[in-house]
Amino acid sequence: MSCHLPRRHALALAGLCLPGLLRARTVAPSSLAASPVAPAEPALWLRTAAQAGAPAKYAEAGQRRPGLCAELLQAVERSDPGLRFSGQEQFLPLRRVERMLGQQEIDVFFCLIRSAERQRQWDYLPVPLYRVRHRVVLRLEDRHEILGWPELRALSRRKPVLVAQGSVLAQTLAQAQVSYSEAPRGDAEALRMLLLGRADAVYAQDMALAPLLEQPEFAGRLRLAEVVLQEDEQWVAVARGLPPVPRQRLLRALQTLEREGGLRALAERYRPRFAGKP
Repeated sequence: MSCHLPRRHALALAGLCLPGLLRARTVAPSSLAASPVAPAEPALWLRTAAQAGAPAKYAEAGQRRPGLCAELLQAVERSDPGLRFSGQEQFLPLRRVERMLGQQEIDVFFCLIRSAERQRQWDYLPVPLYRVRHRVVLRLEDRHEILGWPELRALSRRKPVLVAQGSVLAQTLAQAQVSYSEAPRGDAEALRMLLLGRADAVYAQDMALAPLLEQPEFAGRLRLAEVVLQEDEQWVAVARGLPPVPRQRLLRALQTLEREGGLRALAERYRPRFAGKP
């Protein structure tokens, strides 16, 4: 077949004359005169995982809400419909997630606080997801008042402060010269150990504590110290070997969500109120 056709028929038979052009561009079916629409980017699957024992971030089946980080993953998929994540059904301890990320067994993880040690092992995309506050939990009958680091240091001399295994918050305690233990595998286990008298305080993020303190086994038995000892931002971590194209698509989706207010809206839905306290 000859491709020497009148100009008005050129777009209609582009697929017969220029197969490569047909794959790269889409012509609106309603009118040959319509402008071509932007092509859909190819499907791209990235490996990830969910963090076990962190229902505010990744809630297991049957929970009222899926978790903030799980919803952030879904929001990215909506922003870039060709971008998909596998492995969200894997609920793994944070230390294992970090090991897999460092060894490039997963490509991306939502959400992690940055630290110097972590930045030596993987990269972070430059869009903050949300802020968290570091809080201290005490037993309800405990009369100790934590007003700042000096009081927490003094309390830790009796029994080490509990912090979840793998949490970067342990580094914060170490820098503040607070004695701590990473015996609990998660925040829920730390709170149970606190109730059993294994420690006098738990150190954790406010968003992680909020859904736990509402559970029947903890409600009315534990209290939060008023002080906020530190604030941090959560980020998307990506494996060092992740190629430029998926990095750019992830970054573009996050930037779109940030610009349109999607990140802020999701964070506010999960922002703990703690009976009106900050």
